[in-house]
Amino acid sequence: MESRFVRLGRDGGTVTVELTNSKPLNIIGADAIAELTWALRDVGQDPDVRVVVLRGAGERAFIGGVDINEMVVLDRSTAEAFIRRLAGLCEAIRACPVPVVARLAGWCLGGGLEIAMSCDLRIAESGAKFGMPEVAVGIPSVIHSALMPALIGASHSAWLLMTGETIDADTAAGWGLVHEVVSPDELDRRIGELTAKLAGFGPYAVRQQKRLLNKWFDMTVHGAIEDSVEQFGLAFLTGEPQQHMRAFLSRKNATSGKG
Repeated sequence: MESRFVRLGRDGGTVTVELTNSKPLNIIGADAIAELTWALRDVGQDPDVRVVVLRGAGERAFIGGVDINEMVVLDRSTAEAFIRRLAGLCEAIRACPVPVVARLAGWCLGGGLEIAMSCDLRIAESGAKFGMPEVAVGIPSVIHSALMPALIGASHSAWLLMTGETIDADTAAGWGLVHEVVSPDELDRRIGELTAKLAGFGPYAVRQQKRLLNKWFDMTVHGAIEDSVEQFGLAFLTGEPQQHMRAFLSRKNATSGKG
């Protein structure tokens, strides 16, 4: 598939999916949404991929929202079809079998924040800004905004969703909306460090952990505990626990011997 809005990069087991050729602040429309969805699904089918980095072009924005020029002409039926496409992109991220890391530089607003929340890890630079301004243009925040209360709590969610105001990166980190904040010149180094760590783990174990985390969103604690017992047993069929545990014990014994 020829791509206008997506640029792919690869470094070993790490794939970078970059939104490109979009409007200022990386505003996305239906075509960009479709291409990003296809790219995430395609990357997820590659068994050699260990981790995905999702980013916007440049440093002004991750994704600054969805194109209002496209939304202003919608009616009820076309609005539902449009928002389902955005939901499909968010689900493609969540369904991607490997960890997806959001590289958050600049503005991250509306649908862009929903996309970021669908990622497994969110690393922001100190100048990043976050918000859900939909109420200011006459629509509610929907689809994967539903992830927000579990991520940051009901009170913080109400503030973002009802006021439409933005918060800075440090506030986002304090609320649990992003995992880590670094200086702009450290953003790529930190993400590279993180992706190298993830790529170095046993690939089956990492994929298994992501599946479990996604399932736990919709399960009771008791159900999640029972389900994870079986998954723990299945992990030993891969050989990864034995390999990594033996390596750990060898390093520990070598260190003890030196002491």
